Amino acid sequence: MQFIETRGNDGQKPSSVPFSEAILSPSASFGGLYVPKELPTLDREFLEGHLSSHYKTLALDFLEKFGIDIETEILEEALKRYDAFDDPSNPVPLSQIEDDCFVSELYHGPTRAFKDMALQPFGYVLSKLAQKRGEHYLIMAATSGDTGPATLETFKNQEGVQVACLYPEGGTSDVQRLQMVTEDASNLKVIGVEGNFDDTQNTLKDLLASEDFKAELEERNIKLSAANSVNFGRIIFQIIYHIHSYLELVRKENIQMGEKIYLVVPSGNFGNALGAYYAKKAGLPIEKILISSNINNILTDWITKGTYDLTTRTLIQTESPAMDILKSSNVERIMFDKFGAARTKELMEALANDGKYQLTANELALLREDFDASFSDDEECEAVVGEYAKKGYIMDPHTATCMRAYKTLREKNLKTVVYSTAEWTKFSPSVSKSLGHEVKNDVEALKWVSENAGVTVPPMIHGLFDKPIIHSVVVVKEAIKGEMLNFL
Repeated sequence: MQFIETRGNDGQKPSSVPFSEAILSPSASFGGLYVPKELPTLDREFLEGHLSSHYKTLALDFLEKFGIDIETEILEEALKRYDAFDDPSNPVPLSQIEDDCFVSELYHGPTRAFKDMALQPFGYVLSKLAQKRGEHYLIMAATSGDTGPATLETFKNQEGVQVACLYPEGGTSDVQRLQMVTEDASNLKVIGVEGNFDDTQNTLKDLLASEDFKAELEERNIKLSAANSVNFGRIIFQIIYHIHSYLELVRKENIQMGEKIYLVVPSGNFGNALGAYYAKKAGLPIEKILISSNINNILTDWITKGTYDLTTRTLIQTESPAMDILKSSNVERIMFDKFGAARTKELMEALANDGKYQLTANELALLREDFDASFSDDEECEAVVGEYAKKGYIMDPHTATCMRAYKTLREKNLKTVVYSTAEWTKFSPSVSKSLGHEVKNDVEALKWVSENAGVTVPPMIHGLFDKPIIHSVVVVKEAIKGEMLNFL
């Protein structure tokens, strides 16, 4: 399988690269991204062949069907990371919350968020590639709250890699911040940034594309990569759990094989939604992918109006902070697939230079063939969390945004899978508030929700509050590069 570039080729980089090169050096020509030249086919034979498969078996077969240039032994070891999830026999359980609505719980890994599904195996693969080549890598990560902890967890104490993780100071939950700043492995550096997630991600993408920064790293015999979903190594693992969700519905006899379903994806950087899109394009029977946002609803405008306009917006901090994003990286990969490289380059340059772009009517129609979108504010999400708590199901504020899409956007009476991207424990004050008990302190909120809703706080969350703070630095975005070089 070869990977090509979303903005076309600049004549300096190869016109296509294998998977290993795309994940080790994820910045493509003109600041674009790598995408697969083609997708494997998820036909009925493939799906029926995995009706009784373990998640790891399904994943390995899919990765090999994709034709990536990673040895089977490395992939098998990488997928063993799922054995450390809550239920090794099923790392992604599916819970029914309505007659026709099911929640795919993607958060049963070590950092209690969906990023573990991709980053646990991806981190192992990337580290092994570096070791095999005898190379040393700086892995950069910018986080709105979940990528950071998952990246640090997968790469800690791994040979051949050092990690610099950027997070917006004050822009994550307390648990998310503690998951990062208490990590004590010597190959990890956590940097708080005065600003928001878009500031950290823009800096990451600028450094990835900077020849000067790469030259400074080369003087230290270090190469540069990234753990954000700009890296297709993340995305490829995010396709698999959508296939798993469909197979779970068939196994439980909620649908017949071949029956179409809706997917509802809470989205910030669009990686999870992109994985769903690739699954649909490859042949998974999906009617439509419904995108839910919080009040930072730029994706809603993009999907319903074809408008992407940063000039009229300021990022708003919400109770679903992992979705507090305005510049959504993986939108670019969708546009490449729909409109081609030349148009994608034109649109992305308009966004960079003018802060906005507008799709044509035909382009919007193409987008809406696969997507629809809605958004919810904090008050609506609190009401949803409270509503389902009374029915015995505790969800986090990001999952709560999905329920408006489930209730209002479906044009057909089809079964629906909602993706739950984080455990409630990462946002316990807002969950506690939704249940009628307002507190600011995470420790008190965790205790209250656990006792009053009958849910357990896992030990990896409970123990955070007793760990020492290792990383206390907070810088302006202009100082990020210097802080990374000091770390190295």
